[in-house]
Amino acid sequence: MSEENIEEVRVLEAQIECLQAEVEALQRQQQDNHKDITLQLRGQMQDAMSYLCGQKQGGEEMVMSRLKEEVEELEKDLKRQTQMNGICLNTCTTKTLQSSGSKLVQQHCVSGQCSELVFQVEFQYSEIKEGQGSERTISDLNVVMDASDMQNFSTFLSSVEEKSDLLLFFRSLRTFSDRCEERYRTFEHFQAKYPSVVSLPAGSRSEVMTLNHPELPGCVLFVHWSLEVSSEGEVTPKVELLTKIPEEALQLFPSQALGGADEAFQSLLRILGPEAAIESVIRAVSLSQES
Repeated sequence: MSEENIEEVRVLEAQIECLQAEVEALQRQQQDNHKDITLQLRGQMQDAMSYLCGQKQGGEEMVMSRLKEEVEELEKDLKRQTQMNGICLNTCTTKTLQSSGSKLVQQHCVSGQCSELVFQVEFQYSEIKEGQGSERTISDLNVVMDASDMQNFSTFLSSVEEKSDLLLFFRSLRTFSDRCEERYRTFEHFQAKYPSVVSLPAGSRSEVMTLNHPELPGCVLFVHWSLEVSSEGEVTPKVELLTKIPEEALQLFPSQALGGADEAFQSLLRILGPEAAIESVIRAVSLSQES
């Protein structure tokens, strides 16, 4: 081999050694880069997971906070509604009978009271989606109340159930309750003011108040205060004065003023109203010795 060839071989070997050194350096750099990337990705993933976990925890706290605010607002709204309409709801249960994309059917049972009137209402609520809107209906309305002393209201309830008019029931219930309270307060007032004359055999919340006098045995005046409720929910007080006068006592009054007592009482009602008319009757026939 000539000297030129030997020199070329040496140059090539030197180049090969340099290339091998570069390859090793590149391999080490690649390994270092891979480690850096792995550590970086791992750190980023950990940061992301920590962020997501933190977001989830914060989201739960936010949801709970919003739910608490909504409950508080609902409680305030319920209190306002109770103060406005006088109806206090005690329980409310809901049972879903059917639920699909376009139709929802639920059975509701609500119990509560309006003043002294306790009620329980059961009805079926249906909602059918049609396009952008929906149709809501109430059916199978059933109202349970202690209506032993309010026959006229029982008739109204039957009409409400037949028409499934839940709104009419609650609106009329408040009006009927207010009229009952007016009668109760009037009866209580006269019993306290004229204890020796006024008696309430069936209690202050009954429809009848009796007027007696110890010196007129057998002579009794009955104030019958009923409440008539139309099928449209209109509540109308009806106050009548009924007499129970022995025949002997009637003979003492040739003008038969007591016999026409109710007609005169109705005139007083139109002019004075129930409370003043009743008190006028007590004084006019001299049944009262109280001042």
